[in-house]
Parts: sequence; structure tokens; C-alpha cells
Amino acid sequence: MLAMSAPPSPEATEASSNWAPSPRGLVTLFIALSILWFATLDARRLVHPDEGRYAEIAREMAATGDWVTPRLNGLKYFEKPPLQYWLTAAAFRVFGVHEWTARLWPALAGFLGVLALGAAGYALGGVTLGAYAGVVLATTLWHAGIAQIVTLDSGLSFFLALGFSALVIAQRAETPANARRTWMWVASAALAGATLSKGLIGIVLPGGALVVYTALTRDFAIWRRLHLASSLVVYLALTAPWFIAVARANDEFVRFFFIHEHFERFLTTGHERPGSWHYFVPWFAVGMLPWLTVLLYGVRSAWRDGVPNALGFSWQRFALSWAAFVFLFFSASGSKLQSYILPMFPPLALVTAFLLVHLEARKLTRLMLPLVAAGSAVALGLVVAYDRYAPAFATARLPAAVLIAFGAYLKVAAIIAAAGGIAGLVVFRNGRYSPKARFAGLTLQALTVLAGLQVAIAGFDRLSPMRSSSAILRSAQQAAAFAADAPFYQVAMYDQTVPFYLRRPTRIAAYRDELALGIDAEPEKQVPTMAAWIAEWESLAQGYAVMEPAMHATLAAQGVPMRELARDPRRVVVSRQ
Repeated sequence: MLAMSAPPSPEATEASSNWAPSPRGLVTLFIALSILWFATLDARRLVHPDEGRYAEIAREMAATGDWVTPRLNGLKYFEKPPLQYWLTAAAFRVFGVHEWTARLWPALAGFLGVLALGAAGYALGGVTLGAYAGVVLATTLWHAGIAQIVTLDSGLSFFLALGFSALVIAQRAETPANARRTWMWVASAALAGATLSKGLIGIVLPGGALVVYTALTRDFAIWRRLHLASSLVVYLALTAPWFIAVARANDEFVRFFFIHEHFERFLTTGHERPGSWHYFVPWFAVGMLPWLTVLLYGVRSAWRDGVPNALGFSWQRFALSWAAFVFLFFSASGSKLQSYILPMFPPLALVTAFLLVHLEARKLTRLMLPLVAAGSAVALGLVVAYDRYAPAFATARLPAAVLIAFGAYLKVAAIIAAAGGIAGLVVFRNGRYSPKARFAGLTLQALTVLAGLQVAIAGFDRLSPMRSSSAILRSAQQAAAFAADAPFYQVAMYDQTVPFYLRRPTRIAAYRDELALGIDAEPEKQVPTMAAWIAEWESLAQGYAVMEPAMHATLAAQGVPMRELARDPRRVVVSRQ
């Protein structure tokens, strides 16, 4: 067993007692996590590509009232289902179009995932396991960090975490048969939410995890307790209406969404996101901080000690099977992005919480000490050497001054995390035989890691002039606002943030990329070639355009009439007159 002593040591006996955080302590913890979690939603401008893309699709949905056909820059866009667009568009309608409302659903989804996992921990092991599960997931670097960005991954991960939590609660031996069916319906509804967030991956991942778990444990009886028939009805009732409606309204949807965006994306490298078989290894290691050493040390014990309950189900083994399948599935894919493995972290957080409750205090100290020492070394290195060496990494598109400005935030973030880690370890060691001190020390470490992360994220706005069009568009309009009836072009490029900050779609010239489906469906909404754009541009009384500096130099050399309004290292904004 994880206590690793015979007879039981005092600390093992204490850790396995009935101690639990007080209600006041839990409320305080919840408030602290909430404040830290949502603190920086409006502290940064949206950046290219993902934040601009998904915010603009929702903005156009809210503006047009078309809740069936998603559009990006006025063009049909079927790469992903609409649930996040719906929720963000609703936020725009209620609270207005802002950076924080664009980020509201991903952040809320990440926080709801924390609550769902905490509920699972409570059901499986009481208040202490539930509290640890929530703290671990809330402060796991990848889960907390990605929730602060406008992508679809946090929404997907929340629904999968909810589905996982509902399933493990349903499969407890203590769960009555009628409640088990209800929990499986909750799981099915959650998988429907995952499907409407990011497609068929919402059922592929949990289905694959169940197959792997069954193969490894020989627990075939679980399939009889899934209530598959009624659960399928729940799933289809929630997912089918939109798929039917969008397919009826758009002939090109079925082929593009199901074939191109699922099978071709997985089996080929056509999306130009290839990676080696070990691509996700470093991202897992970074993403699991600050709990990596605890998990790696205890994962074998967690599998061994995950003794099946009276029904033959082991939640620990199912959680590890889930995480392993997610990792291997995306490692085998021809299209890889760092955020794809996000759904593996909630089950691993629950396993880590189990280890934090049961590991001996002395062993836990030894596992946390290297990370605290490494964090302190990083903080010291940043303070001493960052300003000296950062300019060596500067480029024309990322000036040294920008790197230095961002570095100020990195230093503060590292100092906060390191100081909290040291303080937490001291609290833990001074009362290492007390589960109260264990919880206080580890929670202090976790909260300061989250605080440091939020400082670093807020500092990312120092890089936004290189990644966002907000500043250059404001600069271009200092003399006069853009005429609402004059077209705005993106020439041989597409910055995802431009339509969002203009509050209207742009006209694309000589560019296709991910907009190809929409361009082919409605070709009149774009200009196919540079020659055609020049002719259209020269015929205008007034118009505006953004392009890369090299393109601007080429067009100026050709005598194309342009008045420069603003410039940065990546873009030039011009007007016709």
C-alpha cells in the first residue's frame, strides 16, 4: 500500500484519519481560487490566431443572429461545432463585446472542470480527496493556463472531465441502481457537450479509454452498467438537432466536417502540424507541474492499490487508462498541437490527489523539494540574467524592448511561485505528521503557483503588439475613424484579430488557407488575385487595407496608390486616399 510501512508509521496513520478541511477553510479556498482564476481575463488584448478566430466567429453569430451556420470573416466556417460560439455570442449579447467576454467561457469551463473533479473526489473519498482533487487540477499548469486563452480545448476538457466524473461516481459500489442510471445520463449529456464543442473526439476519447481499461483489467462487467441504449438517446437528443440543421442549410458541411476535419486531420499531415512520436512528452511534463514528481513516483502504486470495488471497478485504473489513451491517441495523429492532450489532466489530477492524501509525509517532502529548488533557481536566474541575455533572442518581429518588458512580469511571476513553494514546504515540514499542515502547505504552494502563472499571463500583453491588431488599428485611426461604408482589405494575409477589433468582416485578397471552404462556397466575398485587387482598389474613392511590410514595399514600387496610416514590425495599414 502507499503508506509503505509495517506496522503503520505515525504519519501514515495520521494521513489516513478522518480529518477533513473545515467548511470555512473550503469557502476561503474557493474564493481564493476564484479570484486568481478570473483575475486577468480583461488584462490582455486578443492575439492571433486562435483568440481572434474564435472570438470573431462568436461576434458575427451575435451580430447576425444566425445560430446554425458559423462564419469567420463573413465566410462559412465548419472546422468545429458551435457550442462555444453559442455561449460566447450569448455573453456578447448580454455583457457586450470585450476581451473578457471572449475569454469568459474557456475560463468558466476550466473552473467548472475543477468543481466536477472535486465532486468526483468527494464521492470517492470524502471531503479531503475532493478538496485535493480540485486544488491539484486548478493549479496544474496546462489546465490553468489554457483556460485563460480563447481556444476550444478548455470547453472540450470540461465536458470530458464531467463525463469522467459522472462515470466514476456511477460505478461506485455504493451508488444505487437508479442513481447509477441517472449518473450515466449525466455522463452522456457531458459527452454531447464535448461533441458540440470539438466534434467526434468527444466520444472517441472516453470510448477508447473504456476499451483500454477493459483490456488491461478484464473488467467486462462495466459495459452492462453503462445503460448504453438510454444513454445513446440522451446523447443523440442533444447533438443531432444542430448537425441536421446545419447539414440541411449547407450542402458542403457533411464532407468537410466529418471527412476532412476528422479522418483526414488525424491520418494525414495536411494541416501542417506534424510531430514526432514523442512530441507530447515535454508538454506533458511541463503541463503537469507542480505535481509531476508526485505523479511519476506514485503512478505504479496508484495502479496497484486501485483495488476493484464490489462491482469490479477501479477508478484509479480507469483514470490512468483514460490518460494513457488520450496521450497515445494524439501521439499517433498526423496533426499535433500542444493543447490536444489537455483532457488527460483531470483524471491524472484525481490520481495525484489520491497520492497526496496517502503518501508518507517524509516521502512527499522529498518529492516536492526538487521542484521547489528548481523553481527557486529559475527565479534567481531570471532576476540575474534575463535582461542581459534576452536581447540575443530579439528579431525584427519581436524587438528587444518588448522582450525586456515581458521579462519584468516573468521575474515577478517566478519570485511569487518560488517564495510560495518555499513557504508551503516549510509549513508542511513543520507539521508533517499533521494532515492539516499537509493540506495547508501544499495548498499554499499551489495557490502561489497559480498567482505566478496569472502574473505571467498578464505580462503577455506586452507581446500583443506583435500578435494583435488592436494597437495598430487604433494608431491608424488617430486622425480619423475608418469610414464605415469603405471596404477594409487584408492583402495576401489574414490576421485573425483584425475583424474582431474592426467589429466587421474584412475583404480578403489573394489568400485562401483555412478560409478556402468559405471562399469556394461564396467566391464573390473575396478577391482571387493581386491583379484583381489592384484594379478594384484603384477604382475606389476610399478604402483601407492591411498587409505585410514586404508586400507594401512591392506595391509601392509598382505605383499602387496608398497612404500609410500606421506600421509595426508585422503589418502596414494604408488607405486609398
